[in-house]
Amino acid sequence: MPAASDRQLSNRRRRTRKDLLQAAARLVQQGRKPSLEDVAQAALVSRATAYRYFPNIASLLNEAALDVAAPDPDIVFSGDASDDPAERLIRAEVAMHAMLVKNEVSIRMMLAHAVTQRARHTGARDLPVRQNRRARLIQTALAPAKKQFRPAAFDKLVKALALFIGTEELIVFRDVLNVDDAEAARVKHWAIRALVDAARRQTSKQDR
Repeated sequence: MPAASDRQLSNRRRRTRKDLLQAAARLVQQGRKPSLEDVAQAALVSRATAYRYFPNIASLLNEAALDVAAPDPDIVFSGDASDDPAERLIRAEVAMHAMLVKNEVSIRMMLAHAVTQRARHTGARDLPVRQNRRARLIQTALAPAKKQFRPAAFDKLVKALALFIGTEELIVFRDVLNVDDAEAARVKHWAIRALVDAARRQTSKQDR
């Protein structure tokens, strides 16, 4: 488990990356065509810092648009009083998948950038090359049912669900398995229910 200081550094770097994305989105919404320097200045960081996270303005603007397009958990679950974790997670998956399909080209460009960035910074594992947008969506979906699970089971469930709610599922089902969206949805929703059941069994076993 990473030391507290390492976690703090990692969190700070994720906030810096998020600040850059939000600054870029604000400038674009103002009708500007910002440079990397413009975004760095708006985010109150140096150009060198911005360059560590994004090698060029195109990659930054591409992901900034995706950051804006990502499903807002508060909107996805607005008016939803259900506490059924599986059904809420399926709702989250459907919302995420709709965004991925609508922005598939940009998603693939973002993934290519992330792979390149990781290759450039192989010795800096704590330098984030992706935003963790799915975690809040998953945690919001599970929030009403959180007390149904032991902390260890809940933590494992959130991490396992991240494999089925997010960009990777699109790539696996389309490029690797070559299945259509309808079949992919059936498999994902089966997996979500299976993971929830597994977390419940782990909780039940610990409660005996």
